Amino acid sequence: MEQTTLNTNAIAFIGLCREYCVALEESRESERDEFIESMLKLLPRLYISATDLSVTLLEEEDAYIDSVLDEDYYEAVRLNVEALMGPDDVYLDVLEEDMKYSDTPVAASISEGLADIFQTLYNFLNTIRDATDETVALALLAVKDDFGSYWGEKLCNVLRALHHVRYSE
Repeated sequence: MEQTTLNTNAIAFIGLCREYCVALEESRESERDEFIESMLKLLPRLYISATDLSVTLLEEEDAYIDSVLDEDYYEAVRLNVEALMGPDDVYLDVLEEDMKYSDTPVAASISEGLADIFQTLYNFLNTIRDATDETVALALLAVKDDFGSYWGEKLCNVLRALHHVRYSE
């Protein structure tokens, strides 16, 4: 099996992805304040690391990550975070696309945002496990593309909501 050669930014990103996934998987055993502090430290690091990813491919190929996370596991992670956050789980999302057409504020949840990010990163980590250089490069490209179009904004919204919970108490 071919050994994957990664630059330091990619290695740091993969490590942060793993740390994030473990934190979400273990949220059931976490104390609320510790979990919030952990997320407030992890999310900005993930954001910076994702923006610093650079992937060069020799050939133009479609970057894609297979979905391996099943709905039950996603929902278990989401429910654990929701229980941990309690009434602070729901916040108003002012950047939601539907907000343009709504007379009422659009509610979002911290647990769903964190679980959505978890799903992307969990699938990414499973894709690169025991993968070839080319597969890892494609997965890095796919997760970076998804960051720009989807989970990066989720990360920012959840970070803002967690900041509010942490510093308004």
